[in-house]
Amino acid sequence: MSASPVPSPAPPRRFLRGWLLLTLALVALMVVVGGATRLTGSGLSITEWNPITGAIPPLGEAPWAEAFQKYRASSQYKLLNEGMSLGEFKFIFWWEWGHRQLGRSIGVVFLLGLGFAAATRRVSLKEGLTLFAMGLLLGLQGAVGWIMVASGLQEGMTAVAPVKLTLHLGLALAFFATLVLFLVHLRQFGRDGGLLRPGLRAGAYAVLALSFVQILLGGLVAGSKAGFSFNTWPLMDGGFAPSAATLFATTPWWENFVDNVALVQLNHRIGAYVLFAATLAYALAVTNAKLCRRASNRAVALAFLMTLQAGLGVLTLIHVVPLELGLAHQFGAVVVLGLAVMNAGLLHERAARERAKAQAPHGLAQPAA
Repeated sequence: MSASPVPSPAPPRRFLRGWLLLTLALVALMVVVGGATRLTGSGLSITEWNPITGAIPPLGEAPWAEAFQKYRASSQYKLLNEGMSLGEFKFIFWWEWGHRQLGRSIGVVFLLGLGFAAATRRVSLKEGLTLFAMGLLLGLQGAVGWIMVASGLQEGMTAVAPVKLTLHLGLALAFFATLVLFLVHLRQFGRDGGLLRPGLRAGAYAVLALSFVQILLGGLVAGSKAGFSFNTWPLMDGGFAPSAATLFATTPWWENFVDNVALVQLNHRIGAYVLFAATLAYALAVTNAKLCRRASNRAVALAFLMTLQAGLGVLTLIHVVPLELGLAHQFGAVVVLGLAVMNAGLLHERAARERAKAQAPHGLAQPAA
């Protein structure tokens, strides 16, 4: 009688996929909560950064009174929110506290997961170094976040600088993108088959780059509160664009690109038009090229999501950025970016396999995909 087959152990990659997917979800949530802190004006409500003790919120009347007193010493309170009640302060405090707690949670989850993966040899040396570099990027993003808040607490400031806010957002999205790419490396999203045209791969890179730039332009809109002005579409100030005098009212001229609400919003609009057209063109090109079904479905999904995102952006603008629409628009941007990163990563991986196959000695068997 033959022996029963020994069941194979759980694939060690399963832990890596689950850990990175959890981190990915937390980062996506972090971007949305960060947007909420901006829209509710909550980002400067906590005037200190205590990495350990700051995780504990005020407990009791005395701690709340102390936290409120520290906020009342800030310029934002004196110039914008004078007369705010303790209840109103608690509302903005909890948004910022939740934002910081989420940041702490992401750091802990990533650090513990990396330590466990390294200790149990679930990653190669190269993979471990890559993940360590990703951890450094995450730490840099957190440090920039505090520098951003500290700058907004300086005398005379009522908000953080739009450029610093956008840098903080950009680093978060860069970390988000590395998570997606590592999951591509782990084959979480499968593999594409069939041949790949170089032009289509370049198109995927272009859509990804435009998506990232467009979100950064959106960060400048959020940082300067440009979405609360010129709330009509498709016209802006009665035409395609306001007058040159309005667009370049600030000196030096380059400051208009980050602080002038008219030019900041116009750039975000133009970026949306370019990205929308590029995404549709890419989807048509992939469909006509008859790539594998997976690649075609991703391209069509990108075009569909971009159409929804564009419509949501218009609704957010004409309704003067209500919290729900603003957060939905920001989450939609994260989803579009995630799909664009996944698509570019999968096509890059497919092209690498084709190059390896072409460079292999003639007649030598190739490993299974």
